[in-house]
Amino acid sequence: MRHKVLLFDLDGTLTDPREGITRCVQYALSRQGVQVDDLGRLECFIGPPLKQSFIEFYGFSAEQAQAAVDDYRVRFGRIGMFENVLYEGIVELLCALKSSGRQLFVATSKPWFYARPIVQHFELDRYFCSVYGSELDGLRTEKHALIAHILREEGIDPTDALMIGDRCFDLIGARHNGVANAAVGYGYGSREELVAEDPDYYFPTLADLQQTLLACRA
Repeated sequence: MRHKVLLFDLDGTLTDPREGITRCVQYALSRQGVQVDDLGRLECFIGPPLKQSFIEFYGFSAEQAQAAVDDYRVRFGRIGMFENVLYEGIVELLCALKSSGRQLFVATSKPWFYARPIVQHFELDRYFCSVYGSELDGLRTEKHALIAHILREEGIDPTDALMIGDRCFDLIGARHNGVANAAVGYGYGSREELVAEDPDYYFPTLADLQQTLLACRA
């Protein structure tokens, strides 16, 4: 696996955002008159574009979904984005990858307006060349559009890159752009979801990911 450029998803790959995302979704739903007490029921919101998730999972109209997104962001910007923890071992992995000469980028559907402060909060910015995300107006929330934007902006040859993520959207977006993909099983995508996309690589644990990535130096 001699990929020179590594694109990392954020939620469910670098950090575990469960508390912040589910509590913000819970708040947004309550503002729309929907009460959900079990946060576990809201884990499906971790990974996919937020507005589409309100439509898909709760049958909201486009207008209701946008209102829910706006309410979500009120709490997320104030509290939720830091209700988040690093996966154990991720700092050591990123440090070793950067030392090996790889170029690292964050590629998240989350708006960069939030993603960059999160990466800085956990002091991960020292390892990444740049943090890419969607726009607040919804532009580039789809992973295929985001990855295409990164390749274009950075002048990256798709054959040099590997997209690493925990949801099917990461794998589909990478394949759409001719980029190799790696699914990680420690995040929020089920094994069934990930294997169904026939990923180029599947790593059940962070230790498996680390062992393979560091076995071949760039």
